[in-house]
Amino acid sequence: MKKIALTIAAVASLGLAACSGSETTEANTAEANTAETTTEATADVNAATADENAVAAAENALDAAGNAIENGTEAVENAVENAE
Repeated sequence: MKKIALTIAAVASLGLAACSGSETTEANTAEANTAETTTEATADVNAATADENAVAAAENALDAAGNAIENGTEAVENAVENAE
């Protein structure tokens, strides 16, 4: 009778050990997935910020080109007025 009880106790403890290991593995996997998702999200935000900065730089370059054209036009107008 003692042998049967010990056998049942051993099997039960192995079953519990297997269950708790699985939960730990699942928790570690979930934590790793969360970390990976966070890293990917951060990379996406950084890429979007870089794109936004590139657009701002392009807008500034267009503004500068427009100012240069305007200044050139005014210089031509002034030259024409001075020639008259």
